[in-house]
Amino acid sequence: MNTTLDCKGLACPQPVLRCKRCIEDESPDSMEVVVDNDAARQNVSRYLQNQGYAVEVAEEDGLFRILASREGSGGVANEPCGCEVMSTQELEEATQRIVVFLTADTIGRGDDELGGKLMLNFLSTLPELGETLWRIVIVNGGVRMATKGNPCLEKLAALESDGAQILVCGTCLDHFDLLDQKAIGETTNMLDVVTSLQLATKVLQP
Repeated sequence: MNTTLDCKGLACPQPVLRCKRCIEDESPDSMEVVVDNDAARQNVSRYLQNQGYAVEVAEEDGLFRILASREGSGGVANEPCGCEVMSTQELEEATQRIVVFLTADTIGRGDDELGGKLMLNFLSTLPELGETLWRIVIVNGGVRMATKGNPCLEKLAALESDGAQILVCGTCLDHFDLLDQKAIGETTNMLDVVTSLQLATKVLQP
């Protein structure tokens, strides 16, 4: 069974939600999803890979055609998504899953220079959480920290190297015209954000 979804013009996370509902209702062996921006391309591709599909993308006239097929059903295999998917058993066994929710690249109000230093200190201290640090979710102006040349990038890279997943809002990157500047983490969508907050045993927001 092949399904085509026209998701042009849909805001995040609607393209991913349409794919989710399609898979839940129809469980197609293959599907084609058409989107019109790079953030949606990344989000849909990653979601479909996490659902067990092999994904390839073709770009034409500003549109991205995402072709997906079940592994072993004739599709072209792709490298697995870098965002780890935990099984239900693993989630139940994990005693703590701390999510750090960052909505800005500064902490507090009054002086942005000071706020930037506080954020850098905050990220430098997160390794103290150890293996309980599960995900760092970055939205709005906070996405600047995940871009090339930002002073916080090195700290985020160290946290990712230690096992924390870093999810960076694709809509926010697109809004600030930073998609091409992202240097770390997975481009994510609001469904991933909500799911991360739901599954967390604790959410930290400076």
